Amino acid sequence: MSLRCSGVRIFLMPYTLTTPLYYVNDRPHLGSTYTTLACDALARFQRLSNGSVVFVTGVDEHGQKIQRTAEQKQVSPQAHCDAISTTYRDLWKRWGISDDRFVRTTDPRHLQLVDQFYNRVKASGDIVSGRQTGWYCVGCEEYKDDPAEAESPTCSIHQKALEWRDEENLFFRLSRYQTAIEELVARDDFIAPASRRQEVRNFVNQGLRDFSISRVNVSWGLPVPDHPGHTFYVWFDALLGYLTALLDDGEPVSLERLASCGWPASVHVIGKDILRFHAVFWPAMCMSAGLPVPQKVFGHGFLTREGQKMGKSLGNVLDPELLLDRCGSDAVRWYLLRDIQFGDDGDFQQQRFVDLVNNDLANTIGNLLNRTSSMARKWFDDCVPPAGAATGSDHPLAIKSAACISTVMESMPKLAFKTAAEAILQLAIAANGHLNDTAPWSRMKEPGQEATVAEDLFAVLETTRLVGLLLAPLLPDLSERILAQLGMSLAADDWSNQLNWGRLSSGSALPKPTPVMQRLELDEPL
Repeated sequence: MSLRCSGVRIFLMPYTLTTPLYYVNDRPHLGSTYTTLACDALARFQRLSNGSVVFVTGVDEHGQKIQRTAEQKQVSPQAHCDAISTTYRDLWKRWGISDDRFVRTTDPRHLQLVDQFYNRVKASGDIVSGRQTGWYCVGCEEYKDDPAEAESPTCSIHQKALEWRDEENLFFRLSRYQTAIEELVARDDFIAPASRRQEVRNFVNQGLRDFSISRVNVSWGLPVPDHPGHTFYVWFDALLGYLTALLDDGEPVSLERLASCGWPASVHVIGKDILRFHAVFWPAMCMSAGLPVPQKVFGHGFLTREGQKMGKSLGNVLDPELLLDRCGSDAVRWYLLRDIQFGDDGDFQQQRFVDLVNNDLANTIGNLLNRTSSMARKWFDDCVPPAGAATGSDHPLAIKSAACISTVMESMPKLAFKTAAEAILQLAIAANGHLNDTAPWSRMKEPGQEATVAEDLFAVLETTRLVGLLLAPLLPDLSERILAQLGMSLAADDWSNQLNWGRLSSGSALPKPTPVMQRLELDEPL
């Protein structure tokens, strides 16, 4: 994004956030959906509060695992990648994900960028030839050190036999960046949450070793320019997809343009299993190529189901498409972002899921709006009641609203979605409490109470308006329905001003109320 001032172009740096580039060996699962929903909430918040955002997602399409999966299906690797990548695109569209860039590492533009990056790293003297010997996991796409002397080595993650490799590879001289990476991971603002930092620091303190960036036995990969028969190691290739995405603007692919296209990333949001690649290998690669390192890497936890790890063998994998069809996006987004501390491991419990959605969204928020709007329409000509003194910043609900807004504004940039969601819920609970305490249905029967009833109803409706606005990043669809029920809409370029107390217009028409959130009824397991 840029502006011109007196003939000089001024670049306004966007907030750049990324999901991982999801590996297309199989269809999307709930874990990848969880990450993407969280990033979507963050992207929506940053757009509303700061304006310029580049939200990157996409797919990683190379490597031996994909090559073998395609062979098993008796299709070409490209045909396999096309099919799975389309599944990701379509699913994110159905979930309403607001990504700005979707990158595929089979895109010809990506090959151009990888070649440029490799040449920079090579010119820095960080590419050397060497021999790679050891046990290799195709599922993890990496060498394993621990079981090197075991008689029957097996990957502890994929529970599949490792393969012995002995081949000539190209290596990136990661060891040269020992001090620089130590200093980087020592910063408290680089790796989040705090529980992940020490893990990476311990890994770095053990001493960084050069790592292989090419393979000679994998045909499904990008070719190394000056080494016939070598293809780039999938992780070297995949990490560069973030840069390709930023340069996917119709202009020529050039690393020189990155500074004006949103690099460095404000935050990479990833699963904790790939934290080392993003917090250690990737920054060193950027340093070697003369590029700024990402500003933050956030490693979140894993999801289990009813206390058990999800897996095909157990038959307990939650299908994100089924969840969407049966429950809707608002329900799933609320449960994942409100009940699980983002960064920690979380457990999907169906009964708790149903209870939270019904209690929080259908009852506390939805019923609050419905009953307050119904009373206002009944007693004040289908309109928002006169505000009276309720527009004052000293009103009890105005004070609670200000505190809630402050909490949301502090929490969302930290990816503390649970804290933000709970604050919004507590504001709705406070509005319900105010309604119960003032009991307008009783006082309206008393002579001379119309003005104070009007003030109370206005204050509750105004609080509900703010609840709707604050939900916009977390639950955009429900937010829209709440605001529509108040005869309003979200002004994306004026969100901060809309959050000021007292912006509801007395005398404006209130639409006939309809439930903004249906109760969730699940008779069978998902």
